Amino acid sequence: MQFRLAILTLLVICASPVALFALETKDIKFPLKNADAVTFSHDVHLKKYNNNCKVCHNAIFNLKTRRHFTMAEMEKTKSCGACHTGIKAFSVADDKYCVNCHKGKPRNIEYKVKGAGQTVFSHANHLAKLKGQCKACHNATVITGKDGRATMAQMEKGKTCGACHNGKRAFTVVGNCGNCHKGMKPREIPFKIKGISDVTFSHSFHTEAFSCKDCHTKLFVFQAGAKHYSMADMEKGKSCGACHNGKEAFTVAGECNKCHKGFKPGPITFKNDGGEVKFSHDFHLEAYKCADCHTKIFPFKAGAKQHTMG
Repeated sequence: MQFRLAILTLLVICASPVALFALETKDIKFPLKNADAVTFSHDVHLKKYNNNCKVCHNAIFNLKTRRHFTMAEMEKTKSCGACHTGIKAFSVADDKYCVNCHKGKPRNIEYKVKGAGQTVFSHANHLAKLKGQCKACHNATVITGKDGRATMAQMEKGKTCGACHNGKRAFTVVGNCGNCHKGMKPREIPFKIKGISDVTFSHSFHTEAFSCKDCHTKLFVFQAGAKHYSMADMEKGKSCGACHNGKEAFTVAGECNKCHKGFKPGPITFKNDGGEVKFSHDFHLEAYKCADCHTKIFPFKAGAKQHTMG
C-alpha cells in the first residue's frame, strides 16, 4: 500500500510541472488597431533559453502588471528590447526586421476631424515612397506611440506629418488642405456678439481670392473655441484686421455694416448726478462715420470707462 502511494505521489509530482508548463507556453497575441496582431511564441523562446522562464519573468515581463510597451520604449531596452538589441537577437530598431513580428500589411488609418471631413493615411503609399522604411516615421520623434493627435499648428512646427510635409520633402501642411481632407468644404462661421447684429464669416467668398494658408494658422488656428479678438485688436492688425486694413480690403475701422448686416446702433443712455443723458447714433451718423469715433475715442465694449466733464 505504501509502495503504491509513493508511486502515485511521484506521478503527481512529475505530472504537475508538465501541466503548468503546457499552460504557460501558449502563444500570446497582441492586437494592434491599424495592423495585424503580433504573436509572441513561448515555444520558440523557451527552446532558445533551455526552458528557463526566469530569463523573462519577472525581470523583463512582470506577470502582475502586464503593461504594454511602445516601440520607442523597446528601443530603450524595455520589454522585448531587453534582448532584441542586435546582439543577443535581431534589433527592434532595425527597419528590415519589422516583418519578423509584424506580419501582414499595415492598414490605412482613418481620422475623423470635426468640421473638416475624414482624412485617410495610406501606409501603402508612404511605404512605397520611403522604400519600406518604417523607421522614417516610427522613430520615437515623428510617431512616438504615446502622444495624442497633433493640431495643424503643431504640424506646421514639424510635429507628426509636418516633419516631412514641410514644402521640401513633401507638400506642406500649410494650406494644402484638400490634399488630405478630400471633399472638404469649409463651413460658414457665425459669430454671435452681444449688443450688435451677428456676423457670418464666409469661407466660400474668401477662398475665391485667397488660399487656406493665407489665414491658417498664422492668423486663425484650426481649433473650435479659439480666442476672439475685439475691434480694437483688429484695428491693430489682429485677426480680420490683418487684411481688412484699408489697403488689401476694406478697413475694420468704421465700416461696421459690411460685416454686421442690418446693424443700426441704438441710442445710449448715460445716468449721472445731473440726470439722464441720451446719445443719439442716428443724429451723429448724419455727419460722421463710425470710424470717426470708434475705436480711437470710444472702444466697442460694454462697461467701458466713462469720463467726467472736467
